[in-house]
Amino acid sequence: MTPQRASVKDVAALAGVSVGTVSNVLNRPDSVTEKTRVKVEQAMAELNFHRNASARQLRAGVSRTVGAIVMDVGNPYYTELARGIEDRLAADDHTLILCSSDDDPHREAQFLRLLAEQGVRGVLVTPMASTMQRLGDLRRLGIPSVLMDSASTQHTSVGVDHVSGGRQAIAHLLSQGHRRILFLAGTPDLQQTRHRLRGAIEAVQAAGLDPVEVLHVVNLPALTANEGQRGLVEALEGPGPAPTAVFAMNDIVALGAMRELRVRRLSIPRDVAVVGYDDLYFAAELMTPLSSVRQPMRQLGWAAADLLLTETQHPLFEPELVVRASSDAPQS
Repeated sequence: MTPQRASVKDVAALAGVSVGTVSNVLNRPDSVTEKTRVKVEQAMAELNFHRNASARQLRAGVSRTVGAIVMDVGNPYYTELARGIEDRLAADDHTLILCSSDDDPHREAQFLRLLAEQGVRGVLVTPMASTMQRLGDLRRLGIPSVLMDSASTQHTSVGVDHVSGGRQAIAHLLSQGHRRILFLAGTPDLQQTRHRLRGAIEAVQAAGLDPVEVLHVVNLPALTANEGQRGLVEALEGPGPAPTAVFAMNDIVALGAMRELRVRRLSIPRDVAVVGYDDLYFAAELMTPLSSVRQPMRQLGWAAADLLLTETQHPLFEPELVVRASSDAPQS
């Protein structure tokens, strides 16, 4: 049998005070004497009493729970993003329900429905192409939402300047003398893919070169190490000239590319340079430390939660290229 949860009445009976006094200790402790407060707190401890947050929220009419839907909770990028969200929510005594869509529209729709049924304060989403219509359904229910890692002009959002990130990565590789650069990209419908590619093209054009000749794009259906390895195999064994540098959509894709280079006994960066994106915790710890475009992941999550709670707008975050051995020119 499930043990019965202690109630406010149980605490009041054990402490020998009124239910109102227990309520004052919980909500207005300054309004009772220290002796009474200690007596009530001792009774709470003895009964293992915890206030019913759901009932409290129901009475107040305001939920203290926020939902977040990310593409892959197993990706360290989204783990850091979630930590930033939690940090901000905890400051206002809110809790987080974290969901992973696995880049599946049907799964995302299911989570949005479940979160709406839970009556959450709001929803934070890393969007897919099909997300916007569903957020309109939430808005009609009075549930606000914020897009994360998105520079949307049509919806409340916080984002990163991925055009700048792509520009920085390719400008660095060009400065190292590379003229055949493979971009292991996400799917074309991802805003991040389009923006990073635009930045890459701008960098090539700024160097007075032809993007068609310099850049080769392979769109990956999933941003995983296995797909990164497969994409590099496709480029190396394809009809065109082999790349001398790789710009990966994220650090995990870069790991897959580096794995294939080692299988082929190609030196990094002498034979092929590699630049990732995100600057995850392991990037600096690899056998060949990975150059990467650093994203402010935790700050992004914090800003998204802050925007939901306070409606305070935040500027577009600027990424920063961190150069390490995987792309730095070898010393002569």
